Amino acid sequence: MSTPLTIAVAQLNPVVGDLAGNAERIIAALARARAAGAAMMITPELALSGYPPEDLLLRPDFYRACAREVGRIAAATQGITLVLGHPQERAGQRFNAATVLRDGAELCVYHKLRLPNYDVFDEERYFEAGRAAAVFECGGRRFGINICADVWEPAAAELARAAGAEVLLALNASPYHAGKLATRHQVMRERAAETALPVLYCNMVGGQDELVFDGGSFALDADGALAYQGTCFGEALDIVELTDGRWRGAQEAAVPTAEAEMYAALRLGVADYLGKNRFPGAIIGLSGGIDSALTLAIAVDALGAERVRAVMMPSPYTAQMSLDDSREMVRRLGVRYDEIPIADAMETFAGLLAGQFAGLPADTTEENLQSRIRGMILMALSNKTGAIVLTTGNKSEMATGYATLYGDMAGGFAVLKDVYKTLVFRLARWRNTQGEVIPENIITRPPSAELKPDQKDQDSLPPYEVLDAIIEAYMERDESPRAMIARGLPAAEVRRTVTMLKRNEYKRRQAPVGIRLTRRAFGRDWRYPITSGYQDEY
Repeated sequence: MSTPLTIAVAQLNPVVGDLAGNAERIIAALARARAAGAAMMITPELALSGYPPEDLLLRPDFYRACAREVGRIAAATQGITLVLGHPQERAGQRFNAATVLRDGAELCVYHKLRLPNYDVFDEERYFEAGRAAAVFECGGRRFGINICADVWEPAAAELARAAGAEVLLALNASPYHAGKLATRHQVMRERAAETALPVLYCNMVGGQDELVFDGGSFALDADGALAYQGTCFGEALDIVELTDGRWRGAQEAAVPTAEAEMYAALRLGVADYLGKNRFPGAIIGLSGGIDSALTLAIAVDALGAERVRAVMMPSPYTAQMSLDDSREMVRRLGVRYDEIPIADAMETFAGLLAGQFAGLPADTTEENLQSRIRGMILMALSNKTGAIVLTTGNKSEMATGYATLYGDMAGGFAVLKDVYKTLVFRLARWRNTQGEVIPENIITRPPSAELKPDQKDQDSLPPYEVLDAIIEAYMERDESPRAMIARGLPAAEVRRTVTMLKRNEYKRRQAPVGIRLTRRAFGRDWRYPITSGYQDEY
């Protein structure tokens, strides 16, 4: 039996652009790894810069600053080998790189071969593709390096094996969407089977604007057996051992259920958006409905009750049940709660506009005024306190435009922007299994905007089960309306939903960023024109 080789997997949560702070985080992890007896430590893709740095990567000074920090990190590699992900500029070309450092010296550099240019990725805008494998020796074993998208096709892993690699290291900044961990396992099993190499996969963790990185680093033996599973949605420095080509001694973390996983992604996205941008707290407008209730629960779990403020702004159309349920929820959570009635403001606006509206019937204009009054109040509180307003609209509403510009869309971060209404209910019920904080009335009562008497969401929208199925098919899977109708979705509702979705692109362009939870969100990976004459076939 060969001598075990101990490797530290640094599942880090960097801040994009904070090169000095990220370098300190890496150096601190190196010290811990060395103290644990590790001979090597690997980091995620672009661990030094954070991911994605976007157009920071177009600035020459950014690369010079990265090079300085790489030098500082190299000086901390006495007695340990480090595989470091970072941006690199060489001879006028820019690369997504992994540099191997040991005892202050550079052993080799790998440049990412496959640059993704789909979904949320646009690396061809920033980097040149590498052309060669990089293999280095540590503890009598030969390690090959791949970076993230490299491993989603066979070529880069095979190139490493052909260059003499006995173990494949995969450095990743792989963003989360529901079910992504299982997909990664399957892809890496394919690479292990093709190359007959054991694999160590290190993934980034943390929230970055609308993206969440879930961590979940892992190791596979050459036969595809899962030998180590790291924690999801948290920083970690895990220690694994390689003996006779197999991983040993690693602890296997539990993989969360679907609802637990998605809730954790939302919680981490909120915590890091506020934390990394240094917001002192969050303000949420409560309505007595399920969307604002779930948003409040996530915010408290992410930030703590002391950093969250709930504001209820009742109108003459607000049901007593909405007030009672909101008061009960804030009591359970222990957050600051204020009630600011808007009836007087509604009368003032009605008087201001009476001459302009003379002879015209009441319509959604008056409903939207209520929402905009509430938005104005929330933004005033935000300006005065520095706390950010978390909007509460869900994906079903964003798709159909069932939201008011400068009203309930007013705010800085959209927690549920990629959460279908049907999923809102699932997540609310799951959260209550961890401790009942959302009153049952909020979950079971029919959804309503409460902007006019006896209003229900289904007065304006198809049933949410049908609506969400249509949105998911059209938006996430690019399924044609004709195909949806052929497999049984109601033709009238398909036509109505697709029309609403296309008509409201202008609203979504003005919406705050929000957490990506599905394979395709309204954000980085949805790029449809506002002005368009294209008509779908039905």
